[in-house]
This record gives sequence, C-alpha cells and structure tokens, in this order.
Amino acid sequence: MAGHKIAHATLKGPSVVKELVIGLALGLAAGGLWKMHHWNEQRKTRSFYDLLERGEIAVVVADE
Repeated sequence: MAGHKIAHATLKGPSVVKELVIGLALGLAAGGLWKMHHWNEQRKTRSFYDLLERGEIAVVVADE
C-alpha cells in the first residue's frame, strides 16, 4: 500500500504583499473615479453660478 501516494495541491494562506497590492490598486482606482465625479460636479456648479451671475439664466419664473 505504500505505492498509493497521490500528489495533491497544497493550499497556502493569503499572501500579505499580494493583498496589499490588490487593495492599493482598488483603492486608487475607486479614489480616481470619485475625484473625477467630484470635479465634474464642481465644474457643473461653477458653470451654473457663472451663468446666474451673468444673467443668462434665472432661478425664478419670469412674470409675463
């Protein structure tokens, strides 16, 4: 019965360095997307107030 040894794949624990690299990459990607969203909202707000200041738009309904 000594000849019945089968090679099995051994499971290793999580790699700390690999986990850190993956976490860092995902964090930077999510942060970049959030910043792009924030800049877009900031640009729209700035554009709105510029148009409001120049009198091109109004926030109240004009009386006729």
